[in-house]
Amino acid sequence: MLTINIICVGKIRESYLKDAIDEYSKRLSKYCKLHIIELPDEKIPDKASPSTLEEIKEKECNNILKHLPKDSYLINLDLRGKELSSEEFAKKIDTLSLTTSSITFIIGGSLGITSHVFSICKESLCFSKLTFPHQLIRVFLLEQIFRSFKIINGETYHK
Repeated sequence: MLTINIICVGKIRESYLKDAIDEYSKRLSKYCKLHIIELPDEKIPDKASPSTLEEIKEKECNNILKHLPKDSYLINLDLRGKELSSEEFAKKIDTLSLTTSSITFIIGGSLGITSHVFSICKESLCFSKLTFPHQLIRVFLLEQIFRSFKIINGETYHK
């Protein structure tokens, strides 16, 4: 069974988002092993200098690096990434499942990820050019992974 890891910076505080994450996690248990690794975000001071912002991003990304599973296919979510349709995303997961036992999605903090973390990822995906809270992107990702497994298995799911 395919393992899906989601490494994300920032804690979910809103109960409605926690409920959605719990629901999709439950639904996904039929299709994959799911691990959500929630890492703490760093406090960003008001009027922080560019060097301070870079230090914060570096610290968050060093923590991401410590939690990367060995031999997993790494995909980061980033505004510079490729946009896919749900069908293309499903095909990507299906194709990867033939060659790897683990896919790891990385959702950086509000400052993004460092060029080093970006460079070690095999791919970069963008869900939208619009800006969303990182906590909401986690729900979007889980929903799209669930939708992908429904598509892969020829099961109906609302369009």
